[in-house]
Amino acid sequence: MTRKIFRTKSINEFISETQKEGGMNKVLGTFELTMLGIGCIIGTGIFVLTGVAAADYAGPALIISFIIAAIACGCAALCYSEFAAMVPVAGSAYTYGYIALGEFWAWVIGWDLILEYAFAIGAVAIGWSGYFANIMSNIGINLPAILTNAPYAGGIVNLPAMLIIALVTWINIMGVRQSSSVNNVIVAIKLAVVLLFIVLGFSNVNPDNWHPFMPYGWNGVLSGASVIFFAYIGFDAVSTAAEEVKDPQKDLPRGIILSLIICTVLYIIVSAILTGMVPYLEFKGQAAPVAFALQQVGYHWGAAIISVGAICGLTSVLLVMLFGQSRILFVMSRDGLLPGIFGHINQKYKTPARSSLIIGIITAIVAGFLPIGIVAELTNIGTLCAFMIVAAAVIVLRKKAPDRPRAFKCPWVPVVPALAIIFCGILIWMLPVVTQIRFIVWLILGLIIYFGYSYDHSIISGGLFSGSMKPSDQHTTAADSPTAKK
Repeated sequence: MTRKIFRTKSINEFISETQKEGGMNKVLGTFELTMLGIGCIIGTGIFVLTGVAAADYAGPALIISFIIAAIACGCAALCYSEFAAMVPVAGSAYTYGYIALGEFWAWVIGWDLILEYAFAIGAVAIGWSGYFANIMSNIGINLPAILTNAPYAGGIVNLPAMLIIALVTWINIMGVRQSSSVNNVIVAIKLAVVLLFIVLGFSNVNPDNWHPFMPYGWNGVLSGASVIFFAYIGFDAVSTAAEEVKDPQKDLPRGIILSLIICTVLYIIVSAILTGMVPYLEFKGQAAPVAFALQQVGYHWGAAIISVGAICGLTSVLLVMLFGQSRILFVMSRDGLLPGIFGHINQKYKTPARSSLIIGIITAIVAGFLPIGIVAELTNIGTLCAFMIVAAAVIVLRKKAPDRPRAFKCPWVPVVPALAIIFCGILIWMLPVVTQIRFIVWLILGLIIYFGYSYDHSIISGGLFSGSMKPSDQHTTAADSPTAKK
């Protein structure tokens, strides 16, 4: 069994499966991928978490927290870029782990990514609901609290959060071209809003507000980095679109790295201006810190525009997160590790429609009934664990297949992957103990599913092909693969 659970799948096998009839449309280029990355990265980080991290963890040293998180993500992004150019297959870190480390670690990563995306979607939808209720209140429409808060927050259900997930799910089912076009428009709006804040806020910075610069010490800075790490998790969603990219060897690394660089620069500038405009302690309990800062210096019209921009920003994050989650479930199903329903491709829209619908329903329940604190922390720990495994996979594959053509090579291997592992490990350590315990419980549940279902149904074990699939299922489910026909 030990030998079997670490069985690997070759790059050629993965690529050949993407070339079968009934695959997804290849319509994305560098620009669209960069916009997807920005669409997923800029959102909750700027519009929600900056105030929380400054007030409760890092103070004005939030700038350093963002830099530390960016270094961790930058090292991981270089590892992702090498794999994405070499293996242009949907599935992101899951696929990379399967190739380098074997099926068991691929399952662990895939299970982590399911946790990451599902809870990230829930957290962002809850934030979206808060901004939406605020805007409606400003125009004289007060939504009932029982319909805008989860049970833990004194309500019955967070209905706006569930409805926005339903809308974005429908957009994703309609097709990647439609999703990308909607995302491009939304990203343009929110970038304009962020630039507006920078222009308005720069002239209202008071350097006295930066003192003391590090009120909570280095422990606070590192804790702040572990919290705002949530702000960076979007770049890996770019790699989930690999099967819909026109020139993946060039476009994927560019999209991943460009989106991360652009967002890192904006995060650092915004956090510096934000803590310079208003004393960091005043952000305690503020769900809309950017709009709050503008209100404090008299720009009420600017605060209103920021709120609209936040709605757009959070919508684009939801769009890309739901997109990425459905693609991960799709490729895990195609490998037999999840039931065939997740690998179905709708012949009209050329999208994994059933997978998108299922994840839409699950994440709507998460957003409607769970508190944002628990949701955000679970997102972070799942992402950090996946990043560590991808970094290890780069080192392993360099040893196992040193001559394999690589359109993009992560520099300074094994130093860069090792740094990614170290930084991500430190951030996991800084998360609350209760979050670590919940993550362990999630992993145990995943192991039960793996050994109870996935181990026997894996394509490379031949488990799916014992006559249980009907011929009519071919070309529409995960069963149709070159391996299955051997």
